Amino acid sequence: MIQPLKYKFLILLLVLVSFQSMAQVKFVNEFLNIGVGARSHGMFGSVIASTTDGTSGYWNPAGLADMTAPFSVNAMHANWFGGLSNYDYMSITKRLNADKRAYGSLSVIRMGVDNIPNTFNLVGPDGNINYDRIELFSATDYAFLLSYGRGIGTLNKLSLGGTIKVIHRSIGKFGKAWGFGADFGMKYRLNNKFTLGLNAKDITTTFNTWAFNFTEEEKTVLSGTGNDIPISSTETSLPRLVAGIAYQVQKKNISILTELDLNISTNGTKSGVLSSDKFSIDPSLGIEAGYAGKAFLRLGIGNIQRVLNPENADRREFDFQPNVGVGISLGRLKIDYALANVGNVAGALASHIFSLSLDFNEKARAQ
Repeated sequence: MIQPLKYKFLILLLVLVSFQSMAQVKFVNEFLNIGVGARSHGMFGSVIASTTDGTSGYWNPAGLADMTAPFSVNAMHANWFGGLSNYDYMSITKRLNADKRAYGSLSVIRMGVDNIPNTFNLVGPDGNINYDRIELFSATDYAFLLSYGRGIGTLNKLSLGGTIKVIHRSIGKFGKAWGFGADFGMKYRLNNKFTLGLNAKDITTTFNTWAFNFTEEEKTVLSGTGNDIPISSTETSLPRLVAGIAYQVQKKNISILTELDLNISTNGTKSGVLSSDKFSIDPSLGIEAGYAGKAFLRLGIGNIQRVLNPENADRREFDFQPNVGVGISLGRLKIDYALANVGNVAGALASHIFSLSLDFNEKARAQ
């Protein structure tokens, strides 16, 4: 019997969305490449050398050493892909040793597509369609980051840091994966204006081990609708290097911060502005203008590519994605917003990102 078109489409959508990355080796855990913090998104993630808050656990753990508050909480929420996916982030950061400028941080990231219809049982054994048999499930990705950063020496120029990542991914009751990895970062302040940053991501390679659980009936449905049956496997993220240089000046109440980052990887794509089949360098640029340390305006440029000319396939044209953002600082509370589009869908800026940062002061000691 031919399955109804809607039935086949929903099954196909389930398989394509949930298992699209299973055969990939280069592009694994892509949700971890989106980034955290509206401030950083406003600068297109160009913060490897300039990050100094709780989001450093993600961007560059060495940046934790440049924090000043003894305890800090950061949170972010964003909708990606027209609201199809929710992306949430929260971190807590605590000073461990003031003399060594040592900080520890725990971050949690969740990206999920919720309320996906499970149509495996939509059509009964007798061929009748019963929509009451549809169940809803979620496809979620979690990352738990444990970070540490500290200063080296007494001149406050060099800082080092590291992050251990634990990853859990699930697709309803059908499949689950656990993964582990590590990042290593460093920052070096050349002078009052220039700072260098480096973050070696997935230096141990980050792997996910998947296990699937389909009933024989579900396998029959997948085969009957022309879909592959996923099998247990391990996928691996290759190491990559992100290097940045930041330049900051202050004139009276006006501050200007500019940072250029280079994302260096073996994920070669011919569309990259500086890439080959096995190697790529993806540049991004971020600018932040501040007034009296209270109000900020941000601009970021990235996703620079050489795309095919729609009228001449032998020619390529340069394309890029701009991000914009604003922020205000109300003392210990900071509120940031960015307008971006991680997928660069139709060239439109369509994703709204909000984040908060709250610093806590040290308790006054009793006399």
